[in-house]
Amino acid sequence: MARKGTFITFEGGEGSGKSTLIERLVAHLRKEGHTVVTAREPGGTEVGEQIRDVLQYSKRSTAMKPETELLLFCASRAQLVREIIEPSLDQGHIVICDRYFDSTTVYQGVGRKIDSTKVAQINSFAIGACLPHLTLVIDLDPRIGMERVRGRELFDRMESQSHEFYERVRQGYLDLAKREPKRVKVIDGSQSIETVEQQIWEVVDRVLQRPA
Repeated sequence: MARKGTFITFEGGEGSGKSTLIERLVAHLRKEGHTVVTAREPGGTEVGEQIRDVLQYSKRSTAMKPETELLLFCASRAQLVREIIEPSLDQGHIVICDRYFDSTTVYQGVGRKIDSTKVAQINSFAIGACLPHLTLVIDLDPRIGMERVRGRELFDRMESQSHEFYERVRQGYLDLAKREPKRVKVIDGSQSIETVEQQIWEVVDRVLQRPA
C-alpha cells in the first residue's frame, strides 16, 4: 500500500555532519509549511533507546559479536518502523531518519563482512515494505570524519573501529549508490556546509514534487 507521506533517510560515515544537515533540512521544510517527523537509528522509541545504549555507549558491550550487533540494530529498527515511521507516513507527514537499513547493509554487511544475503533477509524482515523515497549519503574521507569526532567526551563503540573498517564502510556506501542510483544520492561532504545544504535541498525538492 502506498503511503501518503515522504520518507527520507540520511547515511554516511562517522563525522560526516548528518545531524547538522538534518537540522537545517527540517528547519527549511517546516518553514515551507511541511509537517516533519524526525527519527534516529538506533533509537527513536523507548525500546530503541535502550538498545542504542547497549550498542553504542555501554563499555560492557566491547566484546559484542558482529551477528549480535546486526540483530540488535534490526530489532531497534523494527520497533521504530511500526511505532513511528509507518504511522507518520500514513498521516501524510515527511519523515526524516538519521540512518536506516542501509547502515546495516554497509556497516554490518560490508564493514563487519557478514554474508550480504543474510543481512538483506534480516533487514527485509525488520522493515517490511517501508522503503525510503530518498536516501542521501554524505560522503567524506574517513580521516576527516574521525578528526571531527575525536575528542567527544561520550564513549561510542561505533566510533572506535579501525581505519580499514571505515574505509570499507565508505566504499560500501558508494557501491550502494551505484546499485540504486534512483533512490540513493551521494553528496560530497567535504564542501562548505552551505553548499552541501543547498545540494540536499535541490534533491529533496525534486522528490517532493514527484507525482502522487
